[in-house]
Amino acid sequence: MEQLNFHRLWIFLQVVECGGFSAAATKLFMSQPSVSTQVRRLESALGATLVDRSAARARPTAEGEVLAEYARRMFLLADEAVAAVRQVQGLGRGRLHIGGTTTVGTYLLPGLLAHFRGEHPDIDCDLFVGNAEQVGRKLLDGEIGLAVFAGRPAATQLRHEQILTDRPVVIACPGHRLAGRQVRPEELAGESFILREMGSSTRTMQTTALALWELPDVASIEVWGTETVKQSVHAGLGVSLVSEHAVAHEVADGRLATLDVDPPPAGRPIVAGQRRDRLLSPSEQAFLRLLRQLREWPP
Repeated sequence: MEQLNFHRLWIFLQVVECGGFSAAATKLFMSQPSVSTQVRRLESALGATLVDRSAARARPTAEGEVLAEYARRMFLLADEAVAAVRQVQGLGRGRLHIGGTTTVGTYLLPGLLAHFRGEHPDIDCDLFVGNAEQVGRKLLDGEIGLAVFAGRPAATQLRHEQILTDRPVVIACPGHRLAGRQVRPEELAGESFILREMGSSTRTMQTTALALWELPDVASIEVWGTETVKQSVHAGLGVSLVSEHAVAHEVADGRLATLDVDPPPAGRPIVAGQRRDRLLSPSEQAFLRLLRQLREWPP
């Protein structure tokens, strides 16, 4: 297909994904004029305007949206072709790109990756950590092939299997007035709740617990990331609900206290997720086998 230059198609897709020519140029280590020239040549070959340049942020036209979707599928298929060849070759040298939502990416996956590298020293590993929305987008865009979520991903294009169960705990500053005894939900009504940002599976877990305790309108403070939640609680800004694994060290050495609330908040599943239409590479398959062997956290 002479009209469709795949190098130019890749550059065009980066302009769409990055939201502009300059950002795409930085990502591709190219000059901005070179990126613009390649996209214009692609537009000329197809006889269609692919990018709306009238606004500050470059956006694909209707024709550009159609081409970008096909381009994503084409490059994903190319990745699958490489994965299929690697499956025939077996697990040797290579690179493992995985993702994890904040809690599992911070407190579970680094140790597992160290174990994986011990068994497969010729496999280089990359770990992307973000909230559930960010990790799900990386999977859908094909930038990573396998991810571990605290909670089930919502996207129907992803399939998942449960690996473990995560138990949440209510945390407070040391010496909190409610520490050391069973707490009724209504006793929390005067507290401020430190909440994770929207898009986080921990935020979903927190709002679910507040609904269970009939505290939907309790005073709240929103912060980004689990570490900020812990520091905010330690400083006395309020109480919060996080994974027991996120605060194991702080509770053990007395920097944070836990509150025994009845009824307790429900646990959430730890799941491995992947695209339904994507083959896993040999290294991804090997890491998934390692995940399936887990019986407890920490392992």
